[in-house]
Amino acid sequence: MLYPLTFQPIFKERVWGGRNLARLFGKKLPGPQPIGESWEISDRPGDASVISNGPLAGKDLRWLMENHATELLSDARALNGRFPLLIKLLDAQEKLSLQVHPPAHKAVELRGEPKTEMWFIADAAPGAELFVGLRRGVTRAEFERKIRDGSVADCFHRVPVRAGDAMFLPSGRVHAIGAGLVIFEIQQNSDTTYRVFDWNRVGLDGQPRELHVAQSLASIDFDDFEPAAVREKLTGDANQQHRTLVRDPLFNVEQTSLAAGATLPLPPRQMQILACVSGTLSVTAANGKVNLSVGEFCLVPACLAGVEVRAETPAGFLRATAG
Repeated sequence: MLYPLTFQPIFKERVWGGRNLARLFGKKLPGPQPIGESWEISDRPGDASVISNGPLAGKDLRWLMENHATELLSDARALNGRFPLLIKLLDAQEKLSLQVHPPAHKAVELRGEPKTEMWFIADAAPGAELFVGLRRGVTRAEFERKIRDGSVADCFHRVPVRAGDAMFLPSGRVHAIGAGLVIFEIQQNSDTTYRVFDWNRVGLDGQPRELHVAQSLASIDFDDFEPAAVREKLTGDANQQHRTLVRDPLFNVEQTSLAAGATLPLPPRQMQILACVSGTLSVTAANGKVNLSVGEFCLVPACLAGVEVRAETPAGFLRATAG
């Protein structure tokens, strides 16, 4: 019954967003407002992605999980009964807040959800950077002092980035996206964020945005110094090249590049999410075919066998699997 699935994006207005998701990916954004996030595959309360292709068009991911979880996931673990991953596109035209997500051992105590994630840089303005982890030698006492005097950004490790770089963000790692970046985000199905500092900015309602200093201090890994971006080159032959971006118990992410006309069979009996990052692709199974352009996503249910990816032009994609 199941087949390769695509979904309608869910757009989120954000004070730091822009209109680049239309420019880069052809997304049909609402109104003139700044759109910071497009939730591409989501099973959050009130934000379940609606299937856009095939016989199940109009059903949503919540319905799939309630009626076809085994066929969809196989050995992948659901997260509190929900689809385990949340897939987004981010358009940060201004800096995001300095923030942290609680690690699993603190999340229950804080009544939040742990959130490990990764970023793949799709587009970067000259001089764009990420704030990730602490500068070497920063202590908790110094961090708390600089929160009070408004200079806590000085404690963050800054990483210049360009298109094609990737960054892994385990729960507990302080971070922020700098201005001028468009990002593919793959994360645990969670939406708990604690803001440490928000550049004295007001929200869309004109009011100062809420901070969560106590929760942040309880969540931050104060031994996490100067993590590096993933910049290793893809390796392989003239037809296909690969590199690993994330290998973690929660999820794995690989990047693949294919020459025009090259094909790649996908591993069977795995729930897989494909994200097209360059060129055009087709994803073919016995009972369905999906075409993907840059910024489009496909969910391949675990019950499918014999699924093949073909590069219609020189193309690249991310492949994510859940733990």
